[in-house]
Amino acid sequence: MKLELKKLALVIGVFLAFYFMPVTSELFQNAVLSGVALLNEYAREHILTCLVPAFFIAGAITVFIQKEMVLRYLGGESKKVVAYSLAAVSGSILAVCSCTVLPLFAGIRKRGAGLGPAITFLFSGPAINVAAIFLTLSVLGAPIGIARMVSAVSLSILVGISMQLIFREKIDAGGFAVKTSQEIPIQKSMLILFFAALVGTLLINGLQIDAGIKYTMMIVLGIAAAVIAFTRFPWETAKDWIRETWSFSKILLPLLFIGVFVAGFIMPLIPDAWITGVVGENSLSGNLVASVFGAFMYFSTLTEIPILQALIAKGMSQGPALALLLAGPSLSLPNMLVVRRVLGNVKTAVYVLLVIAYSTAGGLLFGYILPLIA
Repeated sequence: MKLELKKLALVIGVFLAFYFMPVTSELFQNAVLSGVALLNEYAREHILTCLVPAFFIAGAITVFIQKEMVLRYLGGESKKVVAYSLAAVSGSILAVCSCTVLPLFAGIRKRGAGLGPAITFLFSGPAINVAAIFLTLSVLGAPIGIARMVSAVSLSILVGISMQLIFREKIDAGGFAVKTSQEIPIQKSMLILFFAALVGTLLINGLQIDAGIKYTMMIVLGIAAAVIAFTRFPWETAKDWIRETWSFSKILLPLLFIGVFVAGFIMPLIPDAWITGVVGENSLSGNLVASVFGAFMYFSTLTEIPILQALIAKGMSQGPALALLLAGPSLSLPNMLVVRRVLGNVKTAVYVLLVIAYSTAGGLLFGYILPLIA
């Protein structure tokens, strides 16, 4: 009976939404077009080159990486210095956005990574990638570039430790629970080459080279990984890899599509003049607004930098600019929807609040320090 009432409420809600939808409003039409346009950009620039490799890597982590190794370095009983340092560094070498990092986060979580190190990896991947740091230094200047690098590393570890202290858990239960390890008769050299080819597709995607050369190199590496898997690994193990990849894809992709559309839909509804007016000073409210705005919007990899450049030119203060740089790449509405699927409502809400709070504090501190050292 309760399930039927929920279905009835859903039907009534959808009916009322469409009945009262302001389809003739120009603002509404622009918002819909913006949502579709962002989905189009996402499909063209991120699905094949970022998400697909990430899904295959996540599937490979689940199948080929032994649970004991993940637990040794990233588990709840591992040495904290090693676990958090490794999580921060592992995330920083990948030029991924807040959505592309999700399958990788789910993969290491599924193999037994502790909550704190997994969260550090989740934050560090999009927030600290090397390409973003160098572009920030060259476009926005050394002070904010250095501040972003130091703050992002510190915040990734701080957020991870905070989550671990708040929830004091080692392994999640549910759909992403740890699977029992099994010995797979595979040569280590072949396994290293296999992972190198997969990870190489993501690393190459972050390079600023000719698009034709980039796509050719990614295709070659992808084919090399597939050839290794189906010729040098047991047939059933290779099929398990494909099955796990599909499992991640069917769970995460619909949520990402919904989140990207909603983020694009919201963007035209927020006037630029209002944003720059609110964040024109290094105040608590200005940094908080910048953090919240960055957290819920979707920024493709590196696109946060030209957006910040335009906002700073319109009068945005340096403190709120850093706050947005910290919260924006690491969070987004699509990101939250998928993290909720992996961690649940409470942990996701706390994670989002921690990122917003620490980003606000980081921006506020930078805004106060900058005039002293300028």
